[in-house]
Amino acid sequence: MSAVLRPYFNQSEMGKNILKVIDYPMFRFEEWIFMLKTPVIVLNVKTYAEATGNNSLEIARIMDKISQETGASMAICVQATDITMCAEKVDIPVFAEHIDPIKPGSHTGWTLPEAVKTAGAVGTLINHSEHRLILADIDACITRSKELGLDHIICTNNVATSKAAASLSPNFVAVEPPELIGGDISVTTADPGIISGSVEVVRAVDKNVKVLCGAGVKNGKDVAKSIELGAEGVLLASGIVKAKDRETVIRDLASGL
Repeated sequence: MSAVLRPYFNQSEMGKNILKVIDYPMFRFEEWIFMLKTPVIVLNVKTYAEATGNNSLEIARIMDKISQETGASMAICVQATDITMCAEKVDIPVFAEHIDPIKPGSHTGWTLPEAVKTAGAVGTLINHSEHRLILADIDACITRSKELGLDHIICTNNVATSKAAASLSPNFVAVEPPELIGGDISVTTADPGIISGSVEVVRAVDKNVKVLCGAGVKNGKDVAKSIELGAEGVLLASGIVKAKDRETVIRDLASGL
């Protein structure tokens, strides 16, 4: 089985093209390795009924259209069962919502990184507040992502955990206070210091790690404020998934970039 993925990353970010070829039994991956173009809007659809199956594709298509029209960088994280359907129909990057720190073998019910890769995912979330991992497993997931060339976003909940995550040299750290996730108050309003503080400590540990912020992000003003505080994009969910007019909301969010 072979999976060859076209470049979707910002080539200017890293200064040069890197071709990485990975061989496993029955797997061969060839791709150009870059990080997501920033600033970026990353949508995690979770397991909402409004974003499951064909509903996830509908949202992905709206984001894809607006991204092409405005030039705004966007990515969507979908359930494992919806990765292929979305990846085949849109040009924006499609991410998995989770991977497990495993290699091919006897791991029934776990999420194999190679599996999301062959399904069409180009990246993954790791350690979301709704699917937390121990530190050793976070480290292993980052290693597995790097081995496969999967872009990866490590979710954290405060400045201290953002600093710890940065020490593992992931591509992105996304700081989201759990108490604000899914709420009506954005972290940019409720606790802007957690964003600026995370940016400061992450850059001090590893200047190549980029910071996203999330929790309660709902509009373009929230996005603009996140960037003003030093983040390079946002990670959000219900603000788009639960919106009655998703296209209007996504366009407003894009305006904040």
